[in-house]
Amino acid sequence: MSSNHALVTRLREQLGTAAVLTDTDVTDAYSRDMMPLAASGKPLAVVLPSDTEGVQAVVKACAEFEVPIVPRGAGSGLSGAANAIDGCVVLVLTKLDQIVEIDEGNRLAVVQPGVVNLDFRNAVEKHGLFYPPDPSSYDWCTIGGNLSTNAGGLCCVKYGVTTDSVLGLEVVLADGSVLKTGRRTVKGVAGYDLARLFVGSEGTLGVITQATVALKPLPQLPSTLVAAFNSTEAAGEAVARVVREGLVPSLMEIMDATSIKAAEAYLKTDLGTSSDCKALLLAQSDAGGEVARKELAVLEQICVDCGADLAYATEDLEEGKMLLQARRVVLTALEMYGVWLTDDVCVPRTRIAELIAGCERISEEVGLRIAVVGHAGDGNMHPTIVYAPDSEEEFARARTAFDAILEVALSLGGTVTGEHGIGRIKREWLAKEIGEVGIRVHRQIKQALDPGNLFNPGSMFSL
Repeated sequence: MSSNHALVTRLREQLGTAAVLTDTDVTDAYSRDMMPLAASGKPLAVVLPSDTEGVQAVVKACAEFEVPIVPRGAGSGLSGAANAIDGCVVLVLTKLDQIVEIDEGNRLAVVQPGVVNLDFRNAVEKHGLFYPPDPSSYDWCTIGGNLSTNAGGLCCVKYGVTTDSVLGLEVVLADGSVLKTGRRTVKGVAGYDLARLFVGSEGTLGVITQATVALKPLPQLPSTLVAAFNSTEAAGEAVARVVREGLVPSLMEIMDATSIKAAEAYLKTDLGTSSDCKALLLAQSDAGGEVARKELAVLEQICVDCGADLAYATEDLEEGKMLLQARRVVLTALEMYGVWLTDDVCVPRTRIAELIAGCERISEEVGLRIAVVGHAGDGNMHPTIVYAPDSEEEFARARTAFDAILEVALSLGGTVTGEHGIGRIKREWLAKEIGEVGIRVHRQIKQALDPGNLFNPGSMFSL
């Protein structure tokens, strides 16, 4: 009996035949995430445990047979961090899908990694509570994937990214033991902050099987502001003014001219902007009542002072949803012109306009459409390159543009990823950003926790 066959047999004995998939027609569907640039391999098997003990069994068996493990959630990622490598076991966490506890008094919850973000948000909302992290794929991405990539979203400007809501974790380590780290209290500084080490580690250090997360009081229904500018510089100055004056809206998004036109064509409407509109700012306040009105009034005045051609605020919930829909549909709208490749960079908020200008230059150089949308409130931008799906030559130009955008971001004092992660497409860029010493420390941590290089080898950085 070959070692591969013996491993599959062991896994089926311990988890049941239905939980271990080897048919390539099925396993291929689990072999990659949503990033077209990232390479993927052929897994030996796809395994779907239903509890922590099942995860432990998989880890121990794979360690014994020296077979690598690639942890995976729903596959909504955009960095290749969940992509299979040849001969690996893809460990799918979607069946660990229980909300273990909602503690209203202490405003926290205990949740397994397979719970869908939107389902979790809806569940805690019934208790008058709010789970802030809201990645754009929140209606199908899972909490485990959010934890592994430290996902962000539209509300990060006020509420932070995933790690800002994490109190503690349960993690299966490379030897199959279970680490329980963190706390249930508001404060706690006992030992290293191991929970934050595992959040954003992209499955390279262990397998998260449970999380204790902090919840917020349910915010008021949002009021919405839209402002149109005839230059990206004016919109960028408005963002900088908002930051300088200490305003913290619950959402502040920016759209460039290309994304505005795509959204208008897709929605078959105009957004009330003039034909020479170069940038659109969308902001919301969830403070409610008079506080929200005052907050949006100040935001509106800032936009006008910075040269906005249009600035309009509304308390009407449906009108606000309609305005924000333009931002949410951009990626779908761009599919009218081809397939898209979205980047994920973060720059200082005072340099957003420079990034957009850099993307316009790159678009001209490579001869491809590049639309820029992003979270203006925290500087996390998503330049999105559109190319013909059947053209290898256009795909190559798209890859050139992708790297050129990363170079511009670093030159502006930014980072190569604000929320999608490094995965398998930005390994060399991580090294450029954090330097030789930074990579050395990463490798030392990896070797200490995963000496056999069992978890997601080759993702984020190489040993």
